[in-house]
Amino acid sequence: MNYRHHFHAGNFADVLKHALLVRLIRDLQRKPKGLLLLDTHAGRGAYDLASGAKGDSLPRQPEHPNGIGRVAAGPAEATGSGFLGDYLQLVRSFSPDLARYPGSPWFLRELARPDDRVLLCELQPEECEELRINVGGPRSSGALGPVKRPIIQEIDGYQALKALLPPPERRGLILIDPPFEAADEWDRLMAALAEAIRRFPSGTYALWHPVTERSRSASFWADLASTALPPTWAGRIVIAPDSAGLKGCGLVVVNPPWGFEAPANELLAVLGPTLGGSVETRWIKPER
Repeated sequence: MNYRHHFHAGNFADVLKHALLVRLIRDLQRKPKGLLLLDTHAGRGAYDLASGAKGDSLPRQPEHPNGIGRVAAGPAEATGSGFLGDYLQLVRSFSPDLARYPGSPWFLRELARPDDRVLLCELQPEECEELRINVGGPRSSGALGPVKRPIIQEIDGYQALKALLPPPERRGLILIDPPFEAADEWDRLMAALAEAIRRFPSGTYALWHPVTERSRSASFWADLASTALPPTWAGRIVIAPDSAGLKGCGLVVVNPPWGFEAPANELLAVLGPTLGGSVETRWIKPER
């Protein structure tokens, strides 16, 4: 695998994904019973943003100034309240000076309640070892009380869906965020999603995807619309429509919790001008 997320950590794609992830968890936690929080492609869980400017052989243009940097410098009325403010407060609790940026596993661990269970899957041995170092211990804040340590497995994320679902919990959030390097990634994701829903139909599934020519993103929403799915919300932001590489990204939420749509749409309405892009939201499948 050639993808190295530390080059991209804290960019606009991370902002979109993690701000929505925080909201999803908060909404699901409105009910008291414990949740499964599963990340199928977890990565290392924490990133030094200075390394984003250091390529393998040549300096790189860091991406985080146009992502978390813009949000942190945004107007207080846009970022100081609501769940965008919630997300930003969490990021600052991880690194007050924004020298480092947390990955999705860190957010899952920090937001988990005592009865929630966090499962983190990462196939690459070096990344998995870093994940154990960065997120394997107790959470940073004890405000929510003691919590089970995350369960970390060195396993292919798609295989994990077969092995770990259905869980003993009747509710859960499954984040599927692959690197999108393989030519057949869309097909693998669609097949894995269909199998996961068959095994665990009451789960909420969050699918991150890039908007690129290579990734077939133009047809992804249409492919989902033609699939037998529970209610499904989708949102995307396009930053560089003429780019030959990453134009933007999106998050698809299958079986979202009640009340998620309106604040999610509001978030993207704020993130569009904050990050300098255009946004689109829609129900791929009819709401309940």
